[in-house]
Amino acid sequence: MSSKVIHALYDDDEVLLTAVKEVRAADHHIEEIFTPFPVHGLDHAMGLAPTKIAITAFMYGVTGLSFSIWFLYLIMIKDWPQNIGGKPSFSFAENMPAFVPIMFEMTVFFAAHLMVITFYMRSKIWPFQTASNPDPRTTDDKFLMEIAVDGNESELTSLLEKTGAIEITVKENH
Repeated sequence: MSSKVIHALYDDDEVLLTAVKEVRAADHHIEEIFTPFPVHGLDHAMGLAPTKIAITAFMYGVTGLSFSIWFLYLIMIKDWPQNIGGKPSFSFAENMPAFVPIMFEMTVFFAAHLMVITFYMRSKIWPFQTASNPDPRTTDDKFLMEIAVDGNESELTSLLEKTGAIEITVKENH
């Protein structure tokens, strides 16, 4: 990995999207892009692989559903069966309609909470962590593209100027 990176700052998301396509067409590797809001099509333009987060969410939901079935069976059927309103609860199948709301809520609960934890782990951002944003203007209205420099600083700088970058800086990578 190189010791320097180039930061190209843009003020329009469409210009950024076009610049990303041009930089990738010139076979340069884009390290990261910082934007104040999600830019539609940016992940595809960067060549990022599709995410498998939906599969993870499904697995977390199945875990929640399985936990709720086991928990309801243990509490309401095996451990402490009750005769409520003349409706005995001797089997899980007879009482399943009453358990459906709880099973649904536990499925959603597990999926939502575990997805937040997964997001924090995958993004390496945690509550109370200091920001690692290289330019605070990207939280307001600017877009920053970070590209590794491999001895081609002047070539990259001229390419980025042609793509419409309003500011180009070379920084040490740490």
